[in-house]
Amino acid sequence: MRIVVAEDLYLLREGMVRLIEAYGHQVVATAATGPETLDALLTWRPDVAVVDIRMPPTQSDEGLRVALAARSELPGLPILILSQHVVQLYARELLADGAGGIGYFLKENVFDADQFIDALERVAGGGTAMDPAVIAKLLSSGSSHRRLEGLTERELSVLSLMAEGLSNQAIGQRLFLSDSAISKYTTSLFGKLGITDDGTNNRRVLAVLTYLNEP
Repeated sequence: MRIVVAEDLYLLREGMVRLIEAYGHQVVATAATGPETLDALLTWRPDVAVVDIRMPPTQSDEGLRVALAARSELPGLPILILSQHVVQLYARELLADGAGGIGYFLKENVFDADQFIDALERVAGGGTAMDPAVIAKLLSSGSSHRRLEGLTERELSVLSLMAEGLSNQAIGQRLFLSDSAISKYTTSLFGKLGITDDGTNNRRVLAVLTYLNEP
């Protein structure tokens, strides 16, 4: 994969570059500020980008605003947000376009290299890779979650693990259920959320986006 790494802390940025390259991927550009990040994303159009939130010049929500700007120019551009903070407003806006290819992890919850690279690869493939802590924060800011009320407790559990980016097999292992049982739950929740298989949309991504964007 061709990857852009945007992080203002030198040691962390260089560490990610070395890690990514050790797994056989190519870092085509790095950036340490918001403007540099936007320029790199639009110039290189990477397979996926790793973007921090707080970068110069504002040291506030620069990374998320840059991600939104880049995806408005390049719809569906895969981006993995890697930060110490959850910014609910911009995170929801980033998810709201329904295109997938989005990940959001807290730095403190990335525990090993395989987890990080797996998240990058899932996001690059158009899927989602969400930190459970980020999911909890986004959901806590919602209200009634009306579209989710029809789901059973088990279906909600499956959907929450789907949001993390887990495969049916991995979800089954986590919940101690068979692959066939997970397939039945996913088919059921797709139907309850009104997500049909039209041959063009990724139903898993649409279900996750519905889950995380529920008003």
